[in-house]
Amino acid sequence: MSAQRRVQQQAAFVLHHRPFRDSSQILDVLTREHGKLAVVARGSRGARSRLKGVLRPFMPLSMSWVIKSDLGTLTGAEVNGAPLSLTGEALLSGYYVNELVLHFLHRHDPQPEVFDIYAGTIEALATSGAQIAAVLRQFEIGLLRHSGYALNLEHESGTSSKLDPAGHYDYRVEQGAVAVDRDEGPMVFTGAALAGIGQQQFDDPAILRAANRLMREVIAFHLGGKE
Repeated sequence: MSAQRRVQQQAAFVLHHRPFRDSSQILDVLTREHGKLAVVARGSRGARSRLKGVLRPFMPLSMSWVIKSDLGTLTGAEVNGAPLSLTGEALLSGYYVNELVLHFLHRHDPQPEVFDIYAGTIEALATSGAQIAAVLRQFEIGLLRHSGYALNLEHESGTSSKLDPAGHYDYRVEQGAVAVDRDEGPMVFTGAALAGIGQQQFDDPAILRAANRLMREVIAFHLGGKE
C-alpha cells in the first residue's frame, strides 16, 4: 500500500475512537467496500469542528479518506441515513457488537456481508421492543460464518449423520457436535436444541437459552481469553 489512494463517499460506521494529539482522534471504522480500517480525523475534537457531532458510533455515515500506509486520513464524513439512537441495554449491546467486529475482522479485508449484518443489527437494537438477546445471537452466528468460523449445527462431528433430535451432544468448538451418553455439561445440548439454534428459532425461549450458553463459550474460545 505504497501509493496514496483517495476513496470517496463510502458507507461506514465508527466502531471506536481515541484521542490523538491536541484536537484530533483516530477512528476504527467499518466500511462496506473496504472492510475495517483506521483513519485519523484531524481537528475533529475541536470546538468548531463540523464533524464533532457526526463521528459517533452507530451513526450510518458516508466517509471519504486518503490512505498510503496502514493508517488513513479522513477527508470528509456526513450522515448517511436516519440517525440511530441506542440507550440502556441496547447501547451496551451495540458496544459489544463493535468489540466483536474489532476482534474478528482483519484490516483492509472487505466483508460486505458482515457490514450488512452489522447495519441490520444496529438498526434492530435501535428498535423499541427488540429482543436483544436474539438480535445478538443472530449477529454472532453471522459474524462467525463470514469470518471462517461457521458453526456445524446439523451433523455429528466427522460424519454425514444428521443430529438425532433426542440425542445428546457435547459441542466442541474445533470439532463440532460429538455424541455423548450424558445430558449435563456446559456444552452438552440435545440435537433438537442445536438444530434450533442453527435455524435461529429464537422465539422459543428454550432454544434462545441454549444459544446464549453455546455462543458465550464459542465466542470466549475464539477471543482466546480477551475480554
